[in-house]
Amino acid sequence: MTKKARILIVDDEAAMREALKDWLLEDGYEVGVATGGAEAIAMAREENWEVILLDLKMPGLDGLQTLRRLKEMDQEAEILMMTAYATVDTAVQAMKEGAFDYLVKPFDPEEVEMQIRKIIEHKELVLENILLRKKLEEKYQYDEIIGKSEPMQEIFQLISRVAPTDSTVLITGESGTGKELIARAIHGNSQRCYMPFIAVSCGALPESLLESELFGYEKGAFTGATHTKRGRFELADKGTLFLDEIGDISLKTQVGLLRALQEKQITRLGSEETIDVDVRILAATNCDLQKAIEEKRFREDLYYRLNVISIHVPPLRERKADIPLLTDAFIRKFCLEMNKEEKKIAPSALKLLMDYDWPGNVRELENVIERALVIGQENEIVSDDLPFSRKESKSDVLPKSLKLLEKIHIERILKETGWNISQAARELDIDRQTLYNKIQKYQIKKGES
Repeated sequence: MTKKARILIVDDEAAMREALKDWLLEDGYEVGVATGGAEAIAMAREENWEVILLDLKMPGLDGLQTLRRLKEMDQEAEILMMTAYATVDTAVQAMKEGAFDYLVKPFDPEEVEMQIRKIIEHKELVLENILLRKKLEEKYQYDEIIGKSEPMQEIFQLISRVAPTDSTVLITGESGTGKELIARAIHGNSQRCYMPFIAVSCGALPESLLESELFGYEKGAFTGATHTKRGRFELADKGTLFLDEIGDISLKTQVGLLRALQEKQITRLGSEETIDVDVRILAATNCDLQKAIEEKRFREDLYYRLNVISIHVPPLRERKADIPLLTDAFIRKFCLEMNKEEKKIAPSALKLLMDYDWPGNVRELENVIERALVIGQENEIVSDDLPFSRKESKSDVLPKSLKLLEKIHIERILKETGWNISQAARELDIDRQTLYNKIQKYQIKKGES
């Protein structure tokens, strides 16, 4: 976009139009002319003009009215106002409403040329920044996973190498680090990408339900089995089965899972018939499976079947270089969803995000940004929009009621673990069913804790 820029001249004075047109044609620009605001709007609707030279004082639609209409049609339109000395104040008002700059009549060709070059250089710089941002996003993003830190760049390379194979992958890391996103990226870049991706949260289901979910059941297999149901293995046939929270499954279910992995066959509950399945297994856990093996809670042979390729996702506190990128991505995402103009984040607010330890990892950061955009009143995210910006003086005063104290403690642990029931139960030193009962008893709801 150098000498080939297209310029539209809008002026009701024929002599001015023709003089400008001759100057600009001589300099190698493509030039169009309009005798007034209405004609300029019609021409801008039909064709794209890099620069619009717009007279301020015209009969009918004046320059300010035309400017507003042109900006409504195209926010990126670069408009240079032309004005006499008597209307300089109005020209300044035009700049406030989006004009790039203004020229005071009479002006010479060199002045016009200099201003047009300035606009073109500005547009080229904007385009260059957009392309640079896109390149950076491509470098620091793998599907929906974002990260510029060294550990995340290594994970991106590992995904690229692992995805085209059919190898089983074990993804480890704390709750909220994005393990499922990695599983989806592996599937999306594999030869199975057009076949189903089926995810199962093993920790969220009781043993009896999990077994029937994985392997399916025949009609009459148990009370309430009124029809035959295919399990997740069958639904994922030719595709990928993602087993989240794999460390929480019972020893009995582990036996069935091991057989499915070894023999590539499953048997529905209530049936003796084996069914062949062609499924790639991706598994994830926030547990220490080696410790679970030592404690006889996890089968060693199953562990080695699952851990063919291992990907460890570090917690957010160990890759803080990713926080600005993640923050920008979440701002764009939620502003789009909320139909809001995209905001920036104030440096002081970003510093708070960088200084925080993020027990809930990326999931917690996402929730914090969404909350900030909902409650924030400024045109940028400021420190007061963040939940940890104020001194938590009220939390120092503990309630006298033992029940209320237990409820508050359970809510805090659930929040810190990103509502991972299995992890929360372990940290509270109770079993999952007891935790479910307490959640129901205290009417604790996700998103309110």
